[in-house]
Amino acid sequence: MASKKTTLLLLKVFLPSLFFGLLIVEATTNVNSIDADLNIKDWGCIEGEKKALLEFKHGLIDPSGHLSSWVGADCCKWRGVDCNNKTGNVVKLDLRNFGLGGEISDSLLHLKHLNYLDLSFNYFQGIPIPNFLGSLERLRYLNLSNAEFGGMIPPHLGNLSHLRYLDLNGGGYQMRVSNLNWLSSLPFLKYLDLGTVDLSKVTSNWTQAVNMLPSLLELHLSECELNDFPHYSHLNPFVNLTSLLVLDLSYNDFNTTLPGWLFNITTLRDLYLNDATIGGSIPHVNVQSLPNLVTLDLSSNDIGSEGIELVNGLSICCNNSLEELYLGYNYWLSGQLPDSLGNFNNLRYLDFSYSSFNGPLPNSIQHLTKLECLNISENSISGPIPTWIGNFSRVKRLDLSFNLMNGTIPESMGQLRDLTELSLDGNSWEGVLSEIHFINLTKLEYFSLHLSPQKRSFRFHVTPEWIPPFSLKYIDISNCHVSPKFPGWLRTPKRLEKIVLKNVGISDTIPKWLWTLDIEWLDLSRNQLYGKLPNSLSFSRAALFVDLSFNRLGGRLPCSFNVTWLVLGNNLFSGPIPLNIGDSSRLQVLDLSGNLLNGSIPLSMSKLKGLKLIDLSNNHLCGKIPKNWNDLHQLDTIDLSKNKLSGAIPSWVCSISNVDLLKLNDNNLTGELSSSLQNCTWLYSLDLGNNRFSGEIPKWIGERMSSLGQLRLRGNMLTGDIPKQLCWLSQLHILDLALNNLSGSIPQCLSNLTALTYVILLGTQLNEPFISYSDHMELVVKGQDTKFESILPIVNLIDLSSNNLWGEIPKGITDLSTLGTLNLSRNQLTGSIPQKIGAMQGLETLDLSCNHLSGPIPPSMPSITSLNHLNLSHNLLSGPIPTTNQFSTFNDPSIYEANLGLCGLPLSTNCSTPNDQNHRNDQDKEEDEDGRYMTWFFISMGLGFPVGFWVVCGSLALNKSWRHAYFQFVDETRDKIYVFTVVNMAHLKRKIERIRVHG
Repeated sequence: MASKKTTLLLLKVFLPSLFFGLLIVEATTNVNSIDADLNIKDWGCIEGEKKALLEFKHGLIDPSGHLSSWVGADCCKWRGVDCNNKTGNVVKLDLRNFGLGGEISDSLLHLKHLNYLDLSFNYFQGIPIPNFLGSLERLRYLNLSNAEFGGMIPPHLGNLSHLRYLDLNGGGYQMRVSNLNWLSSLPFLKYLDLGTVDLSKVTSNWTQAVNMLPSLLELHLSECELNDFPHYSHLNPFVNLTSLLVLDLSYNDFNTTLPGWLFNITTLRDLYLNDATIGGSIPHVNVQSLPNLVTLDLSSNDIGSEGIELVNGLSICCNNSLEELYLGYNYWLSGQLPDSLGNFNNLRYLDFSYSSFNGPLPNSIQHLTKLECLNISENSISGPIPTWIGNFSRVKRLDLSFNLMNGTIPESMGQLRDLTELSLDGNSWEGVLSEIHFINLTKLEYFSLHLSPQKRSFRFHVTPEWIPPFSLKYIDISNCHVSPKFPGWLRTPKRLEKIVLKNVGISDTIPKWLWTLDIEWLDLSRNQLYGKLPNSLSFSRAALFVDLSFNRLGGRLPCSFNVTWLVLGNNLFSGPIPLNIGDSSRLQVLDLSGNLLNGSIPLSMSKLKGLKLIDLSNNHLCGKIPKNWNDLHQLDTIDLSKNKLSGAIPSWVCSISNVDLLKLNDNNLTGELSSSLQNCTWLYSLDLGNNRFSGEIPKWIGERMSSLGQLRLRGNMLTGDIPKQLCWLSQLHILDLALNNLSGSIPQCLSNLTALTYVILLGTQLNEPFISYSDHMELVVKGQDTKFESILPIVNLIDLSSNNLWGEIPKGITDLSTLGTLNLSRNQLTGSIPQKIGAMQGLETLDLSCNHLSGPIPPSMPSITSLNHLNLSHNLLSGPIPTTNQFSTFNDPSIYEANLGLCGLPLSTNCSTPNDQNHRNDQDKEEDEDGRYMTWFFISMGLGFPVGFWVVCGSLALNKSWRHAYFQFVDETRDKIYVFTVVNMAHLKRKIERIRVHG
């Protein structure tokens, strides 16, 4: 019975299995039958799709040969091609980074089952995205990013209704869209990247278009020229994006505040709004805002102190989720670092660089034990490094550079076992950095201690036998004391690529082992290195940069070198420049200035096709400037000044159109200024001073050299007028034409030099990534030759002295409010000093001596409070010398001498006292008034007599009745007077007689 039950049970299990197996066999038979109908061969590739791929390949350019595998019968084995294992249909075409170009054939339409197409990172040189791609209806993945497509994105892509992934991030060529309505036909889209695509025409409705993608998880619209960032409204544009994880709107120009609806996307994990001109107030962040936020990037915006409020709010709502916080490059973000930073339990990356934070590091930061990167560089953080810095056991990058920190560096720094990058530049450290600070830094690869040259008290002190525990790739120690001996411990690191030991007090020879290192960058400048260099300056790998300038190295120059930048200036090298220097074909920068080199410039330099900068100044080179440099098309900086070169300027100089600096001053060059110079349309600095050039100043300097900022032609034999075309140079801030034979008047249009009407701020960064050429110029300021280097960009000067200029000083010159030096001395100028000269508030030096100027010193001149050097001597000025403001400090009488009409201190000629002068002025005024009254009295008397006579007598003569009435009136009046007189006389006599009788 049991056996029977068992048999029945087995049948119940086996029969269904057998039935299911038969179904599989039948299905397999049907599939094989279908395969036979589709012409599938034994090797599995469909012939029609193979032909389509070969036709597609035929239209492509494949310089790298990545499609060379597209041969043979089975296309499913070709590189980048994937097929369905069962049907043999091509379902995936991944040609990413194949270096392809050419045309895209519509034969791809024959790949009916294609659901994955990746043509990213190729070179299609601006061709538009083909419209037919919108007919590949089964596509779920389409990536055309960085493939150099251009033009209009076809709206036909909206037909790809099954698409999940779309990446059209541009590269090289501009793509644009006329509208985004086609996005609404992609309801399943999860990933959308339109980065660098021009969306300016849809900037007002991009939010509505994206709102139609309810399944979207990632949205990337970086650098799309968007300028509209709508705030919350009853439409709430992102209300449907309830699943959004990543939002990237960086590198746009919204110029607005953060909209409130961003903080309502509770699913948001990564938010990138860097470089999007975000500023102003920030919406209130509550405990429910962005609870899942992992990454927040608001760097490079206009966020101010409200950024601290944002940090405080985020420390409540996402203190457990936030891992990366970037607020760097917000220059208005100020105040002290908030204590709430310590609440972010999982924070790994914190970047507040290039902001305006001040005060000490808050102690709460020590609780960020998971921190891997702390960057607070370029702020005003003060105080010492806390000892708890050693608690950051996971930190890999620590950048405290360019703050106001001071004190000693704690030894606990040596406990950062995972540290790979350490930057301590630009602070005011004290004490010593020793071996114990590096004891456990076994992973350190990058170390930078670039301090200010004015603060060299800090010492980097290790024993000569020290063996570093790390294997550095990069070391920069500048402007602090290391050792008088060359550091032997540099020989230990095996991966060292960059060595900077600048101004560290080394007084030694360069060891031979240094030249065997596999380095790319070597800077040992501004030490006291001595000795000779090897004949062949070569490294095991071609070095990018070698700077040994400002030392005491001597002997002959190396005969060969495999470097790109070679800076050997300001040493004691002597002899000629090697004749075969042209064989160093990798040279881009060659600086041999300030040595004792002699001989001529080798002709082989014409082989240096990649040369960008050449500085051979301040040597003893002679002969002519080579004429065969026509092929040096990369050359933009040429300094051959202070040598003994002769001849004319060769025609090749400005056949190189991108030259922006040309210094040939202090040589023996002759002839007229070559017309070929007018082709230097990008020239910024032109210095041909102290040569023997003749002829007139060409008009084309002002007509063609619109970028010219510095023009120095002093000390030549130039004649003629100053061309008014120079006034067209709106960037010109240095004009030095002194010590020539120029004549005529000063152009009235000098007020058009607009670069002398505004202030330029000088950069404060201590170091630059590439030290190529330090622009300099020698100018006469305050009566002395002065060499300007770092501050040259803000020096504003006009020097026309020692010529034969005549006429008046242009009144418009007073509009140059930021002009610092004006020297018009030793000319034949006449007239008065412009009355509005007080408007030149930037003037520090004014020299008008040795002219024929007359009149008083303008009353406005004392208002130039910046004036500290003045010379008005040898003119015809008159009147009192002002005594207020800066004039009270000008105690040298020589600056006023030979002006016979001037009086007052510091001259010995006294002016009248103020009271006497006022009294004399009052008397003169009264006499003037009396004279005027007497004049008018006699004039009125002379006119009144004939007028009165003819008015009365003429009327009586012409009118008989008036005449009779008049004479009758006269007779009656006479009779009345006679009777009145007689009666009164009789009365008077009687009164006298009575008095006499009673007497």
